[in-house]
Amino acid sequence: MALLEIRNVTRRFGDFVAVDNVSLNIEAGEFFTLLGPSGCGKTTILRMIAGFDLPDAGQIFLDGRDLADTPPEKRPLHTVFQSYALFPHMSVAQNIAFPLKMARRPQAEAQKMLHEVLEQVHLADKADAYPHELSGGQKQRVALARGLVNRPRLLLLDEPLGALDAKLREEMQIELINLQKDVGVTFVFVTHAQVEALALSHRIAVMEAGRVAQVDEPSKLYGFPQSRFVADFIGHINMLQAQVVESAHGHTRLAIAGLGEVIASLHSGVTAGAKCTFAIRPEQVRIGTHGEVSELKNHFPGTVHNFLYRGDVTVYKVQMENGLLIEALLPNAAPGRAELYEVGDAVRVGWRHDAGVLLHE
Repeated sequence: MALLEIRNVTRRFGDFVAVDNVSLNIEAGEFFTLLGPSGCGKTTILRMIAGFDLPDAGQIFLDGRDLADTPPEKRPLHTVFQSYALFPHMSVAQNIAFPLKMARRPQAEAQKMLHEVLEQVHLADKADAYPHELSGGQKQRVALARGLVNRPRLLLLDEPLGALDAKLREEMQIELINLQKDVGVTFVFVTHAQVEALALSHRIAVMEAGRVAQVDEPSKLYGFPQSRFVADFIGHINMLQAQVVESAHGHTRLAIAGLGEVIASLHSGVTAGAKCTFAIRPEQVRIGTHGEVSELKNHFPGTVHNFLYRGDVTVYKVQMENGLLIEALLPNAAPGRAELYEVGDAVRVGWRHDAGVLLHE
Protein backbone atom coordinates (compact mmCIF):
# COMPACT_ATOMS: atom_id res chain seq x y z
CA MET A 1 0.00 0.00 0.00
CA ALA A 2 1.26 3.50 -0.89
CA LEU A 3 2.14 5.81 2.00
CA LEU A 4 0.14 8.67 0.48
CA GLU A 5 -2.80 8.14 -1.85
CA ILE A 6 -4.52 11.04 -3.59
CA ARG A 7 -7.73 9.69 -5.04
CA ASN A 8 -9.80 11.65 -7.64
CA VAL A 9 -9.17 14.98 -5.93
CA THR A 10 -10.74 18.16 -7.33
CA ARG A 11 -10.46 21.71 -5.99
CA ARG A 12 -12.33 24.72 -7.41
CA PHE A 13 -12.06 28.41 -6.64
CA GLY A 14 -15.30 29.85 -8.01
CA ASP A 15 -15.42 28.91 -11.70
CA PHE A 16 -11.70 28.12 -11.80
CA VAL A 17 -10.77 24.42 -11.48
CA ALA A 18 -7.32 24.49 -9.81
CA VAL A 19 -7.05 20.70 -9.42
CA ASP A 20 -9.06 18.50 -11.76
CA ASN A 21 -9.71 14.88 -10.72
CA VAL A 22 -6.09 14.11 -9.77
CA SER A 23 -5.02 10.65 -8.55
CA LEU A 24 -1.46 9.92 -7.34
CA ASN A 25 0.25 7.26 -5.22
CA ILE A 26 3.45 8.18 -3.34
CA GLU A 27 5.55 5.43 -1.79
CA ALA A 28 7.29 5.47 1.61
CA GLY A 29 10.86 6.79 1.35
CA GLU A 30 10.26 8.37 -2.05
CA PHE A 31 11.44 11.80 -3.20
CA PHE A 32 8.36 12.74 -5.23
CA THR A 33 8.07 16.03 -7.13
CA LEU A 34 5.07 17.95 -8.42
CA LEU A 35 6.38 19.92 -11.39
CA GLY A 36 4.64 22.45 -13.58
CA PRO A 37 4.22 26.09 -14.56
CA SER A 38 2.54 28.68 -12.32
CA GLY A 39 -1.17 28.05 -11.88
CA CYS A 40 -1.05 24.34 -12.77
CA GLY A 41 -2.36 23.18 -9.35
CA LYS A 42 0.81 21.80 -7.74
CA THR A 43 0.80 24.08 -4.66
CA THR A 44 -2.95 23.57 -4.21
CA ILE A 45 -2.32 19.81 -4.01
CA LEU A 46 0.41 20.39 -1.42
CA ARG A 47 -1.91 22.60 0.64
CA MET A 48 -4.62 19.92 0.58
CA ILE A 49 -2.15 17.25 1.76
CA ALA A 50 -1.11 19.61 4.58
CA GLY A 51 -4.73 20.34 5.50
CA PHE A 52 -4.51 24.10 4.84
CA ASP A 53 -7.10 23.61 2.09
CA LEU A 54 -9.80 20.97 1.58
CA PRO A 55 -10.80 19.14 -1.63
CA ASP A 56 -14.23 19.76 -3.15
CA ALA A 57 -14.23 16.12 -4.26
CA GLY A 58 -12.03 13.07 -3.76
CA GLN A 59 -10.00 11.79 -0.82
CA ILE A 60 -6.45 11.90 0.53
CA PHE A 61 -5.17 8.89 2.50
CA LEU A 62 -2.01 8.71 4.61
CA ASP A 63 -1.03 5.23 5.81
CA GLY A 64 -4.46 4.08 4.61
CA ARG A 65 -6.28 6.63 6.77
CA ASP A 66 -8.55 9.31 5.28
CA LEU A 67 -7.22 12.73 6.30
CA ALA A 68 -10.53 14.54 5.74
CA ASP A 69 -11.31 15.04 9.44
CA THR A 70 -7.70 15.53 10.61
CA PRO A 71 -6.78 19.20 11.19
CA PRO A 72 -3.37 20.41 9.93
CA GLU A 73 -1.70 20.38 13.36
CA LYS A 74 -2.70 16.74 13.93
CA ARG A 75 -1.32 15.44 10.62
CA PRO A 76 2.03 13.57 10.89
CA LEU A 77 3.69 15.83 8.35
CA HIS A 78 5.47 19.17 8.13
CA THR A 79 5.72 21.88 5.45
CA VAL A 80 8.87 23.80 4.52
CA PHE A 81 8.24 27.09 2.68
CA GLN A 82 10.41 29.20 0.37
CA SER A 83 10.27 32.06 2.90
CA TYR A 84 11.86 29.88 5.67
CA ALA A 85 9.31 31.28 8.22
CA LEU A 86 11.87 31.31 11.06
CA PHE A 87 11.21 33.07 14.37
CA PRO A 88 13.66 36.02 14.39
CA HIS A 89 13.80 36.24 18.22
CA MET A 90 14.74 32.55 18.60
CA SER A 91 18.17 30.95 18.16
CA VAL A 92 18.77 28.18 15.62
CA ALA A 93 18.35 25.53 18.33
CA GLN A 94 15.14 27.14 19.64
CA ASN A 95 13.67 27.41 16.12
CA ILE A 96 14.40 23.76 15.40
CA ALA A 97 13.17 22.59 18.82
CA PHE A 98 9.89 24.50 18.56
CA PRO A 99 7.87 21.55 17.13
CA LEU A 100 9.23 19.32 19.93
CA LYS A 101 8.09 21.87 22.50
CA MET A 102 4.60 22.04 20.93
CA ALA A 103 4.42 18.22 20.96
CA ARG A 104 5.47 18.27 24.67
CA ARG A 105 8.34 15.86 24.13
CA PRO A 106 10.21 14.95 27.34
CA GLN A 107 13.30 17.16 27.84
CA ALA A 108 15.92 14.41 27.44
CA GLU A 109 14.26 12.98 24.33
CA ALA A 110 13.87 16.46 22.79
CA GLN A 111 17.54 17.27 23.38
CA LYS A 112 18.62 14.00 21.73
CA MET A 113 16.39 14.61 18.68
CA LEU A 114 17.60 18.22 18.41
CA HIS A 115 21.26 17.18 18.57
CA GLU A 116 20.75 14.49 15.88
CA VAL A 117 19.07 16.83 13.41
CA LEU A 118 21.63 19.63 14.01
CA GLU A 119 24.36 17.16 13.02
CA GLN A 120 22.41 16.00 9.96
CA VAL A 121 22.05 19.52 8.59
CA HIS A 122 25.61 20.54 9.61
CA LEU A 123 24.50 23.31 11.94
CA ALA A 124 25.78 22.08 15.33
CA ASP A 125 28.21 25.02 15.44
CA LYS A 126 25.37 27.51 14.75
CA ALA A 127 22.98 26.29 17.47
CA ASP A 128 23.18 29.59 19.39
CA ALA A 129 23.12 31.90 16.35
CA TYR A 130 20.04 33.90 15.35
CA PRO A 131 18.40 33.94 11.89
CA HIS A 132 19.78 37.41 10.98
CA GLU A 133 23.31 36.05 11.47
CA LEU A 134 22.83 33.23 8.94
CA SER A 135 23.29 32.96 5.17
CA GLY A 136 20.38 32.02 2.92
CA GLY A 137 21.57 28.41 2.71
CA GLN A 138 21.92 28.16 6.49
CA LYS A 139 18.41 29.58 7.00
CA GLN A 140 17.10 26.98 4.56
CA ARG A 141 18.83 24.21 6.51
CA VAL A 142 17.25 25.49 9.76
CA ALA A 143 13.82 25.36 8.10
CA LEU A 144 14.53 21.80 6.88
CA ALA A 145 15.79 20.74 10.31
CA ARG A 146 12.67 22.12 11.98
CA GLY A 147 10.57 20.15 9.51
CA LEU A 148 12.49 16.94 10.15
CA VAL A 149 13.13 17.08 13.92
CA ASN A 150 9.81 15.38 14.78
CA ARG A 151 10.47 12.61 12.22
CA PRO A 152 7.23 13.22 10.28
CA ARG A 153 5.83 10.54 7.97
CA LEU A 154 5.92 13.14 5.20
CA LEU A 155 7.84 16.36 4.54
CA LEU A 156 6.17 18.80 2.14
CA LEU A 157 8.51 21.28 0.42
CA ASP A 158 6.99 24.27 -1.38
CA GLU A 159 9.63 25.80 -3.71
CA PRO A 160 12.11 25.61 -0.79
CA LEU A 161 15.18 26.63 -2.83
CA GLY A 162 13.50 29.45 -4.76
CA ALA A 163 15.09 32.26 -2.74
CA LEU A 164 18.68 31.04 -3.20
CA ASP A 165 21.17 32.12 -5.87
CA ALA A 166 22.08 29.60 -8.59
CA LYS A 167 25.33 28.27 -7.07
CA LEU A 168 23.89 27.90 -3.57
CA ARG A 169 20.75 26.33 -5.01
CA GLU A 170 22.89 23.65 -6.67
CA GLU A 171 24.75 22.95 -3.41
CA MET A 172 21.46 22.70 -1.53
CA GLN A 173 20.09 20.24 -4.10
CA ILE A 174 22.92 17.83 -3.26
CA GLU A 175 22.35 18.40 0.46
CA LEU A 176 18.62 17.71 0.03
CA ILE A 177 19.29 14.41 -1.77
CA ASN A 178 21.74 13.30 0.94
CA LEU A 179 19.44 14.44 3.75
CA GLN A 180 16.45 12.60 2.33
CA LYS A 181 18.57 9.46 1.99
CA ASP A 182 19.88 9.78 5.57
CA VAL A 183 16.58 10.40 7.34
CA GLY A 184 14.42 8.18 5.11
CA VAL A 185 11.45 10.57 5.36
CA THR A 186 9.18 10.75 2.31
CA PHE A 187 9.56 14.11 0.53
CA VAL A 188 6.83 15.71 -1.59
CA PHE A 189 8.50 18.59 -3.41
CA VAL A 190 6.85 21.37 -5.42
CA THR A 191 8.82 23.30 -8.04
CA HIS A 192 8.52 24.92 -11.48
CA ALA A 193 12.26 24.37 -12.12
CA GLN A 194 12.67 21.42 -14.49
CA VAL A 195 16.41 20.92 -13.94
CA GLU A 196 15.90 20.85 -10.17
CA ALA A 197 13.11 18.29 -10.46
CA LEU A 198 15.21 16.05 -12.73
CA ALA A 199 18.20 16.24 -10.36
CA LEU A 200 16.33 15.54 -7.11
CA SER A 201 13.43 13.20 -7.73
CA HIS A 202 12.80 9.48 -7.75
CA ARG A 203 9.57 10.21 -9.64
CA ILE A 204 7.95 13.37 -11.04
CA ALA A 205 4.32 14.24 -11.74
CA VAL A 206 4.18 16.88 -14.48
CA MET A 207 1.08 19.05 -13.99
CA GLU A 208 -0.79 20.85 -16.75
CA ALA A 209 -3.85 23.02 -16.07
CA GLY A 210 -4.89 21.15 -12.93
CA ARG A 211 -4.30 17.66 -14.32
CA VAL A 212 -1.43 15.18 -14.26
CA ALA A 213 0.11 15.08 -17.74
CA GLN A 214 2.63 12.29 -16.97
CA VAL A 215 4.14 10.56 -13.92
CA ASP A 216 7.51 8.92 -14.41
CA GLU A 217 11.15 8.62 -13.41
CA PRO A 218 13.20 11.67 -14.50
CA SER A 219 15.09 9.82 -17.26
CA LYS A 220 11.84 8.48 -18.77
CA LEU A 221 10.13 11.88 -18.62
CA TYR A 222 13.09 13.46 -20.39
CA GLY A 223 13.75 10.67 -22.88
CA PHE A 224 10.20 9.46 -23.53
CA PRO A 225 7.69 12.29 -23.03
CA GLN A 226 4.13 11.20 -23.80
CA SER A 227 2.75 14.56 -24.96
CA ARG A 228 3.82 17.78 -26.64
CA PHE A 229 3.35 19.64 -23.35
CA VAL A 230 5.70 17.35 -21.38
CA ALA A 231 8.27 17.28 -24.21
CA ASP A 232 8.26 21.07 -24.45
CA PHE A 233 8.17 21.76 -20.69
CA ILE A 234 11.06 19.46 -19.74
CA GLY A 235 14.30 20.82 -21.20
CA HIS A 236 14.87 21.95 -24.82
CA ILE A 237 13.56 19.96 -27.74
CA ASN A 238 13.08 20.21 -31.52
CA MET A 239 9.47 19.50 -32.50
CA LEU A 240 8.99 18.81 -36.20
CA GLN A 241 5.61 18.34 -37.88
CA ALA A 242 5.64 14.98 -39.65
CA GLN A 243 3.51 12.56 -41.63
CA VAL A 244 3.91 8.78 -41.40
CA VAL A 245 4.93 7.24 -44.73
CA GLU A 246 5.30 3.67 -43.46
CA SER A 247 5.70 1.86 -40.14
CA ALA A 248 7.08 -1.63 -40.82
CA HIS A 249 10.28 -3.66 -41.23
CA GLY A 250 11.69 -2.52 -37.90
CA HIS A 251 11.40 1.24 -38.46
CA THR A 252 9.02 4.14 -39.12
CA ARG A 253 9.53 6.34 -42.19
CA LEU A 254 8.39 9.96 -41.85
CA ALA A 255 8.00 12.85 -44.27
CA ILE A 256 9.06 16.18 -42.74
CA ALA A 257 8.78 19.42 -44.72
CA GLY A 258 12.20 20.98 -45.24
CA LEU A 259 14.01 17.69 -44.61
CA GLY A 260 12.35 15.04 -46.74
CA GLU A 261 12.38 11.46 -45.46
CA VAL A 262 13.37 10.72 -41.88
CA ILE A 263 13.93 7.22 -40.47
CA ALA A 264 12.76 6.71 -36.87
CA SER A 265 12.33 3.77 -34.49
CA LEU A 266 9.39 1.48 -35.10
CA HIS A 267 6.30 2.95 -33.44
CA SER A 268 3.35 0.62 -33.03
CA GLY A 269 -0.10 2.09 -33.45
CA VAL A 270 0.81 4.56 -36.22
CA THR A 271 -0.57 4.16 -39.73
CA ALA A 272 0.54 5.50 -43.08
CA GLY A 273 -0.77 9.02 -43.67
CA ALA A 274 -1.13 9.83 -39.95
CA LYS A 275 0.04 13.27 -38.86
CA CYS A 276 2.30 13.46 -35.79
CA THR A 277 5.19 15.37 -34.21
CA PHE A 278 8.76 14.10 -34.30
CA ALA A 279 10.56 15.37 -31.19
CA ILE A 280 14.34 15.20 -30.77
CA ARG A 281 16.64 16.73 -28.13
CA PRO A 282 19.43 19.11 -29.30
CA GLU A 283 22.09 16.88 -27.74
CA GLN A 284 20.91 14.03 -30.00
CA VAL A 285 21.51 16.16 -33.11
CA ARG A 286 25.05 16.10 -34.50
CA ILE A 287 26.38 19.09 -36.42
CA GLY A 288 29.42 18.94 -38.70
CA THR A 289 30.72 18.58 -42.22
CA HIS A 290 29.30 16.03 -44.62
CA GLY A 291 32.02 13.54 -43.70
CA GLU A 292 31.33 13.91 -39.98
CA VAL A 293 27.63 13.03 -40.17
CA SER A 294 27.24 11.03 -43.40
CA GLU A 295 27.29 7.64 -41.63
CA LEU A 296 24.07 8.57 -39.80
CA LYS A 297 20.78 7.34 -41.32
CA ASN A 298 19.35 10.88 -41.13
CA HIS A 299 21.53 13.80 -42.29
CA PHE A 300 20.56 17.04 -44.00
CA PRO A 301 22.26 20.22 -45.30
CA GLY A 302 21.68 23.57 -43.64
CA THR A 303 23.22 26.91 -42.72
CA VAL A 304 24.18 28.21 -39.26
CA HIS A 305 21.44 30.74 -38.42
CA ASN A 306 22.84 31.72 -35.00
CA PHE A 307 24.58 30.19 -32.00
CA LEU A 308 24.95 30.60 -28.26
CA TYR A 309 28.32 29.88 -26.64
CA ARG A 310 27.82 28.54 -23.10
CA GLY A 311 31.36 27.57 -22.14
CA ASP A 312 31.00 23.80 -21.93
CA VAL A 313 28.73 23.59 -24.97
CA THR A 314 27.68 25.68 -27.95
CA VAL A 315 24.02 25.62 -29.01
CA TYR A 316 23.53 26.07 -32.75
CA LYS A 317 20.35 26.92 -34.63
CA VAL A 318 20.67 25.55 -38.14
CA GLN A 319 18.33 26.73 -40.89
CA MET A 320 17.18 24.14 -43.39
CA GLU A 321 16.21 24.81 -47.02
CA ASN A 322 12.60 25.81 -46.31
CA GLY A 323 13.43 27.98 -43.28
CA LEU A 324 12.92 25.21 -40.68
CA LEU A 325 15.24 25.73 -37.68
CA ILE A 326 16.87 22.76 -35.92
CA GLU A 327 18.75 23.18 -32.66
CA ALA A 328 21.96 21.16 -32.15
CA LEU A 329 24.21 21.05 -29.12
CA LEU A 330 27.96 20.62 -29.58
CA PRO A 331 30.26 19.94 -26.58
CA ASN A 332 33.27 22.25 -26.76
CA ALA A 333 35.49 19.44 -25.45
CA ALA A 334 34.70 17.28 -28.49
CA PRO A 335 37.86 15.77 -30.06
CA GLY A 336 39.35 17.93 -32.79
CA ARG A 337 37.20 20.96 -31.97
CA ALA A 338 39.31 24.03 -32.58
CA GLU A 339 36.82 26.72 -33.56
CA LEU A 340 33.15 27.55 -33.63
CA TYR A 341 31.04 27.44 -36.75
CA GLU A 342 30.07 30.97 -37.73
CA VAL A 343 26.71 32.39 -38.81
CA GLY A 344 26.26 31.63 -42.50
CA ASP A 345 28.51 28.54 -42.52
CA ALA A 346 27.24 25.60 -44.56
CA VAL A 347 26.93 22.56 -42.28
CA ARG A 348 25.05 19.30 -42.00
CA VAL A 349 22.91 18.10 -39.11
CA GLY A 350 22.17 14.44 -38.48
CA TRP A 351 20.92 11.94 -35.95
CA ARG A 352 20.66 8.23 -35.39
CA HIS A 353 17.57 6.36 -36.61
CA ASP A 354 16.70 5.39 -33.02
CA ALA A 355 16.91 8.96 -31.62
CA GLY A 356 13.82 11.05 -30.90
CA VAL A 357 10.19 10.14 -30.18
CA LEU A 358 6.89 10.34 -32.03
CA LEU A 359 4.09 12.29 -30.36
CA HIS A 360 0.55 11.75 -31.54
CA GLU A 361 -1.01 15.01 -30.39
